[in-house]
Amino acid sequence: MAYGFGIDIGGTKCAVTLADFRQEGNLPDILERRSLPSRNLSDPDAMISMLIETLDDIAVANGVDIQSESIGIGISCGGPLDSERGVIMQPPNLSRWKNVPIVRIFSERYGVDVFLENDANACALAEYEFGAGVGRKNIIFLTFGTGLGAGLILDGRIYRGANGMAGEVGHVRLSEFGPVGYGKSGSFEGFCSGEGIRQIARMKLLEAMQRSDLPSWCDRYEKIDQLNAKVIAEQAQAGDPVALDIYRTSGIMLGKGLAILVDILNPEMIIIGSIFCRSHDLLWPSAEAMLRRESLSVGREVCEVVPAKLGERVGDYAALSLLITGKR
Repeated sequence: MAYGFGIDIGGTKCAVTLADFRQEGNLPDILERRSLPSRNLSDPDAMISMLIETLDDIAVANGVDIQSESIGIGISCGGPLDSERGVIMQPPNLSRWKNVPIVRIFSERYGVDVFLENDANACALAEYEFGAGVGRKNIIFLTFGTGLGAGLILDGRIYRGANGMAGEVGHVRLSEFGPVGYGKSGSFEGFCSGEGIRQIARMKLLEAMQRSDLPSWCDRYEKIDQLNAKVIAEQAQAGDPVALDIYRTSGIMLGKGLAILVDILNPEMIIIGSIFCRSHDLLWPSAEAMLRRESLSVGREVCEVVPAKLGERVGDYAALSLLITGKR
């Protein structure tokens, strides 16, 4: 058996991936990846049907017999979920997915092993097996995408906590006031996520508007709500002072959050994905300065903070990595 399937269920999109695992110890060779539209995400039955149809199509197109030629299916999804029971419990961005027994659904259909894991944990495993974390025993992965979550690998094993809720660092309040993330103003996710950066931008641009000092790239009120982290990053890269200040604010709070993780968990490496990978030069100077100011030097000096080595593909390898760790 040489092939494996990965399913990534996200708040804005889903993806199904087929990979070749024949070269043991190496990065799996992704043969095909298909992204699914998000319009049916709120309806679990419709979405699961689409996922099954897509997986079937990929298998047929690549001549793979799922039952006899695959090592299984890995499913990565935002929490909360119960990976032991294989149940998606009710993630905030999938409000109608309440206690969905997704592992049972797929294992009964295909007759293969199916593994479910929190998306941050799965990304941590992908970087641990194939990326920046190879050879390390204590790493933290931060998603820094639509939201912010952490995957914890401590002493070489995923740490899930008492009921699978370990790593929900996005809920930690870093400031009494600030952008809202994870249902809490001033939270780590509020400052360090795509939505959080958009909220920081809105606040600073409204201040600029009241001073009659809006930048040319956002010179009307109507444009403020159309912004996203990518557009703001492009302006910051071009040297716009308002956009630079937006990313500087996010970076400062990233450093504060990193300091908490360094002091409590004493990791060898913190790996950060998504927006941090794309905007490292905008975020890291202020984050590093705050990390140095707030953390104990003895823990900070043994911890590297790096972008995800797998870059934008870490989400694809996340679900696939479950097929390696799940077999151990």
